[in-house]
Amino acid sequence: MSKQAKPRALPENEAKCVARMLRVSPQKLNLLAQLIRGKKVETALADLEFSRKRISVEVKKALESAIANAENNHELDVDDLIVSEAYVGKAMVMKRFSPRARGRAGRIEKPFSNLTIIVREVQSAA
Repeated sequence: MSKQAKPRALPENEAKCVARMLRVSPQKLNLLAQLIRGKKVETALADLEFSRKRISVEVKKALESAIANAENNHELDVDDLIVSEAYVGKAMVMKRFSPRARGRAGRIEKPFSNLTIIVREVQSAA
C-alpha cells in the first residue's frame, strides 16, 4: 500500500546537494558559484578555503556534502569528481524599515539564496 518509489532524476554518475536559505544575495553567491563551476573538487575546495568572502564557508560545506553524497549514496570515486553544475536561485526576502529624516522610512531588503551543486564522476584518462 505504499506509494511507488520516485525514479532518480540525475544520471548514475552524478550526485547533488542543495543548500537552502543562505543569508546572502544571489548576485554575491553567484560569484562563488562561478568560481567553482567546472573544476575538479579538490581544486574547488582549495579555492573556497582561501576565498575571502564570508559565504564561502557555507558554499564549501555544501560542496563537501555533495562529495559525501556521491561517495556514500552512489558509490562514486571521489578522485574523479568534478563540479559539473553550480547554480543559484532566489529564496525569500526579509523586508525591514529604517527611520529616515523628517518622519520618513527607508526600506531595507535582506535577501536569501538557494545554492545547488551537482558533482559528476568523469573517467580519468590513465
